[in-house]
Amino acid sequence: MAKTAATGRTALDDLREDLPVVWRSIPEKPLFFALAIAWLTWFQFLGNSTFGYIDTPSLFGWLNSAYNSPGSEDGHGNLIPFLVLGLMWWKRDRLRVISTAIWWPGLFGLAGAGGLHLLGYIVQQPRLSVVALVFGLYAIVATVWGWRVAREIVFPYVLMVFCVPLGALAEPLTIPLRQFSTDITVGVVRHGLGIPILREGVQLADPRGAYQYEVAAACSGINSLITLLVLTTVYAFVSFSRTWKRGVVIALALPLAVAGNVLRLVTIIVASEAFGRRAGEFVHEWFGFVTFALAMGGLLVVGHWLREPENRSGGGGLAPEIA
Repeated sequence: MAKTAATGRTALDDLREDLPVVWRSIPEKPLFFALAIAWLTWFQFLGNSTFGYIDTPSLFGWLNSAYNSPGSEDGHGNLIPFLVLGLMWWKRDRLRVISTAIWWPGLFGLAGAGGLHLLGYIVQQPRLSVVALVFGLYAIVATVWGWRVAREIVFPYVLMVFCVPLGALAEPLTIPLRQFSTDITVGVVRHGLGIPILREGVQLADPRGAYQYEVAAACSGINSLITLLVLTTVYAFVSFSRTWKRGVVIALALPLAVAGNVLRLVTIIVASEAFGRRAGEFVHEWFGFVTFALAMGGLLVVGHWLREPENRSGGGGLAPEIA
């Protein structure tokens, strides 16, 4: 466990000390938990109507299947709530000084979320119910603690949108990504490295028949794109106050994901050409973390170039936004 040089304290020590203080400072806890438990119970027992596909009435059971089924591209949804809670903890000093009060108009938002869930339940579209679940929890926060708190947590709470599993809805994005990644890979391999390669659609093959690969949906870069989009969003809001700088950093997710994916595909072909198909398969299985690390390195380089003076106002919060 890393320790602070000056005090010798660990982050766990700070957590143990701060957690009881923060807990005692939260007002209206019984009301919040009563509303939240009632809201979550509804989705547990009347959350999913697609019994022909996933035989459970629980929306959480449906989400578990969507996130963790073999071949799922939505596994990141498991981690998003913990990321949001961690960022709220990071903002705890800002939140602590905000005046709170029950804000009854928040119930209109809760009613709207309930109506959206009923619509999703009737038309058997659980994704609508996931949106309703997320928005309803936000409306409960606004109702119990007021619009000022709700405004303060817009970020990071907006990251909860990544809890909505895309599944087949991602195809309009994965298909162009597959084509684009294949186009660039063929150009680099054939014209840049002089390696002869045949292409048919998103299939790449050695003319001698030594290897053949298909740029499948899982290799389109959608996983790294979503992961990088989450990370660039967090990095942008934590590190920058100017809107245009945040926009630049968030927009980096797409080119970094494509560049990392092309590098991975090129490396697979080069390894197969030099050392045989098994070498290419090894790279396919184990090289993903290297390309992701390089993408993160590119993000940090741009972030260093865009860096701003440190916010010395204290409080573990974000700097005021400057247009």
